[in-house]
Amino acid sequence: MTDENTRIDAIIMAAGKGTRMGGDLPKVIHEVAGKPMVYWVVKACKEAGAQRCILVIGYKGELVREALAGEDGVEFVEQTEQLGTAHAVQMAEPAFDGQPIGDLFVLAGDGPLIRAQTLSRLVEVHRRTNAAATLATSVIEDPTGYGRIVRDADGTFDAIVEQKDATDAQLAIQEVNPSYYCFDGQKMFKTIDQISANNAQGEYYITDAPGILKGTGQTVTVVDAVPPEDVLSINNPDQLATVDLILRERLGMPTPGAQA
Repeated sequence: MTDENTRIDAIIMAAGKGTRMGGDLPKVIHEVAGKPMVYWVVKACKEAGAQRCILVIGYKGELVREALAGEDGVEFVEQTEQLGTAHAVQMAEPAFDGQPIGDLFVLAGDGPLIRAQTLSRLVEVHRRTNAAATLATSVIEDPTGYGRIVRDADGTFDAIVEQKDATDAQLAIQEVNPSYYCFDGQKMFKTIDQISANNAQGEYYITDAPGILKGTGQTVTVVDAVPPEDVLSINNPDQLATVDLILRERLGMPTPGAQA
């Protein structure tokens, strides 16, 4: 019923430990609104039409498997070494052996405020512009820590520059990359092989893929579609509590009694 021209699947990066979270759990299974935070990412993907959600797991991956046991359409692949986000995505490629590769969401598993309607808009623009890659970006007051979206003089996409690699002028950019991607899957996997680790972190960044695709003449589309609130990071228990309250309020759920 669905061929590679119309199907959408998702690769969700979920391998990190989250060393600042406290405890010894994989980051993505800390709970937000009563569910592991990665559950909300999977839910949004499914509501936006993803048929397969392939989670790239690593640290204590068995706990991530257990946390999502029984979820339809969820599969797991292992990233035994954490060499960067491009390497994580590359670990999912064998899951498509003998399977159609259409468009792919590539998302972080620690962004539970993601909305299905944002992903739906992302894929709609991606297909309408016949893009090889489409990024949903956000303009936020304090962009510290995020990759910056660098545009050409005509307003089209030029590159994503990570915080540690940015110039002073680039650090002043308030349009950021919250890691909401839609790729032409076949073109993405071919491009990953061209990504180098020549950067401040010495890692293979998926953020380099759109720039490489543009450099080969492919269309890369940017849509400012992510509400600033949805970009909130979860890197420590305080941030976890903040995002928990936001999501509970959004869903009309009661908040824990100890929290105002």
